Amino acid sequence: MKININNEVIFASTGGRAFEIKGHPLWFIHGSGQSHLSFILQGRFFANRGWPVISADMPSHGLSSGAPLATIEAMSDWQIALMDELGIEKVQIIGHSQGGLIGLDMAYRYPDRVSQLSLVATALSIPVNSNLIEMAKNKEQSAIDAMIDWGHGPEGHNHDNTMPGQNHLNFGVQLMAANKLGALHADLKACVDYTNGHIAADNISCPSQIIIAQKDKMTPMKFGLKAAEALNTNNITVIENAGHMLPSEHPEEVNRALRTFFTKS
Repeated sequence: MKININNEVIFASTGGRAFEIKGHPLWFIHGSGQSHLSFILQGRFFANRGWPVISADMPSHGLSSGAPLATIEAMSDWQIALMDELGIEKVQIIGHSQGGLIGLDMAYRYPDRVSQLSLVATALSIPVNSNLIEMAKNKEQSAIDAMIDWGHGPEGHNHDNTMPGQNHLNFGVQLMAANKLGALHADLKACVDYTNGHIAADNISCPSQIIIAQKDKMTPMKFGLKAAEALNTNNITVIENAGHMLPSEHPEEVNRALRTFFTKS
């Protein structure tokens, strides 16, 4: 569906089902240079099982217009503005990579708007190689190619995909190339500049979950475990042989972990 936020047209996927507010909707937040398509197999899975789902393209990403947002805090504020526009009081957040930083910041600064927090392949801070940031600015396609290669685990490189007719690497490149020029650079810079992850984790009281990719080269497993420790949660799932692009690379395992967490919480 399309929503107007700050005079810009924003696209939000509802998992292929009519959106109806009941309980606390599942609120998916994509990572750097990504879009709602990152969570397409999660959105469909949960929407078809009765959960209300929102997976929005942030400005300049996917099907959304507008200029890219420059900071994690601005991205958090934007998510809250979208919730307000849709009349949603509280959500259950699933954030992947940069989306995890946004989820952390939302749960910290807007605690009355977040009931549960699931962090997928992320960390309390996400440093980014300066060469990659420069590449994203001046040679974006090269940066996309590098991130897709680096972001997939061994099985992803073997093109073992649950979506018939697709493979992980081509899907990832097509997804990122569909964003507006400059979106990836802004995202990577925002990740580097965000330093409040540890403060946020220390002050979050809602139930939380960490889903970790064992072979993650972008937010390595050890940093996911440190995030779990800071959040004081034992809801930890480690997916073996998985790379950073967990939601698309290992959707069944991710869906299973999410469903268990949201059903119990």
